[in-house]
Order: sequence, then structure tokens, then C-alpha cells
Amino acid sequence: MAAATPSRLGQIDGAGDAKAIFLKVFAGEVLTAYEQMVVLKELHRTRTISNGKSAQFPAVYQASTEYHTPGAEITGSAIKHAEVVVTIDDLLISPVFIANLDEAMNHYDVRSVYTTEMGRALAVAYDKNVARNLWRAANGSALFTGDTGGQQVTDADGATSGSSLAGSIFASKQKLDEADIPVDVVPVHVAVKPAQFYLLAQETTAVINRDVGGQADYANGRLTLVGGVNIRKSNAFPWGTDDSANTAIPAAYRVDMSNTVAVVFTEAAAATVQLMGMSLEDDYMVNRQGTLMVGKYAVGHGPLIPKAAVEIQSA
Repeated sequence: MAAATPSRLGQIDGAGDAKAIFLKVFAGEVLTAYEQMVVLKELHRTRTISNGKSAQFPAVYQASTEYHTPGAEITGSAIKHAEVVVTIDDLLISPVFIANLDEAMNHYDVRSVYTTEMGRALAVAYDKNVARNLWRAANGSALFTGDTGGQQVTDADGATSGSSLAGSIFASKQKLDEADIPVDVVPVHVAVKPAQFYLLAQETTAVINRDVGGQADYANGRLTLVGGVNIRKSNAFPWGTDDSANTAIPAAYRVDMSNTVAVVFTEAAAATVQLMGMSLEDDYMVNRQGTLMVGKYAVGHGPLIPKAAVEIQSA
């Protein structure tokens, strides 16, 4: 009896790797999950480098003025310069190994589920690290002598009262404005956890009823702005967490956010340098009789301009 000629669904043009097309489907699933889950990616400065271990972000302070005396020579005045260097972290991976026998006996497909979860895990890690560096900015020193560093607003009831938190968001935006951050030109955001978001969304006296731009909807629990500040909600924000002894993250990110309720910021507060974007590998291992799937990226995060962030803290 002659052997059957199978149609290999994963091959390209009937030749080569029998899993080539399947890999592209896998990649799409993980990338989609990653992009959908990331909240802070577009809300801070990012730079992609092709090689190297870090990137430089130049900083320039303000110019000065002076009155001129007729006949006096104008010699000019110095403008201060500084730089912020953001270094790439170690490779962050999300690995999954699927044994052939388990996959054969299982009655439903798990690869699509696993790839989605891998993308979500990488997205949550990304947002957590960016959030930690927003906190570092809000607690950082001024880049220049005489300038403003990161700032804090203390609100003992901010974690439990929507009206109190709304007032602190206004106060934080005021601090940004007073620090010469152009809050009327660049978008201002506040990163909150779901508990605080829903407190704000239920505050019909101080928040919903005073919204005149059609941005709030009590019936549907929709809230996008408070005082012109965009509300950004995510479980990934590590507010209320003490990461000072968390050896699972880079040393620079180990900070104590136990009293943090929210952070108000602009895109200049933190930066990310990307060496290797989100990529995927899929390798069938004969010696282990299974498939190893790895989602990965190599990036680094850091505070950029401290005065562009304000921490709202409970104590």
C-alpha cells in the first residue's frame, strides 16, 4: 500500500519548515495580547536603539534675562545642561513548555490560551516597571540647581474618598503648573488602581455633576477626565506595594510605594529604551518531546524629568 501524501498546513509553498505558518499565528496572538494590555506605553517617552546598553536623554535648563546698559558689551549668559541615562535591563521572558503527550491527550487547544497569557504577563511587567519609574520621578531630585524636583500631595482619605482624591488630582496638576510644566499644552495623566477609579466614578457631587465636557457617565461607570487630567486605570500599577526587597525586579526599581494612591504625570516624567522589541521563539525539542515557546523583550526604564510627576500619597 502506498504511503499517503499529507498536506502540511504549516508549510510555505509546500516545502521547508512544517510549522512556519503556525509560528506567525502564534506571534500574532502574543503581540495582540501585549498591545491590548499595555497602558503606559504611549504615555511616556520611548526610544529604540539598535545596539548598546543605554541611551542618553539630554536636558537643557531655562535661559535667563537681564537689563542692558547702553554701551555695555553683551557677552551672553550660560544655559545649564544635564543628561539622563537609561540603561537596558536583562532580557525579560515569558516561557511555556508543552509536552507532546499532554497536548495529544488534551481535548482542547491550549496554545492560543497560553500565548494570550504570555502576552498579558509581559504587558503587566512592562506597566509595573514604568509605574515604578513614574514614582521614582515624583520622588526624585531636581535636575538643575534652582529647579523643582518631584513633588508629593498628601491625602489621608485619597484611597477611600472619591471627592478627596479628585481634590488631590487638582492639587497635583497645580504643582505641575507651578513647576513650569505646560499643563495646558501637553496631556496630563493620573495612574490609579480600579478601586480609586470607581470611587471617582461614583462621586456625583465633586466629579460627575461638575463635568461639562460630556466625559463622565454615571450610568455606565465611564470617567475619562478630572480637572483636565486623563484617568488611566490598571491593576498593574503597584501602588500600595513595598518592592524595596523584591529581588525579582532590577535593583533600581525596588522602591516602597506602600502609601502611594496615584501618580499624576506628563510624558516627560519617565523614559523607556528598547533594544529588543517584543519577539517570539518556538522550538520543538526532540530530547524533551515537547515544544518550548518563549515571548521576550529587552528594554530599560528610568525617571526622566522629576518635576513632571507628582505622587498622591496617603501618609
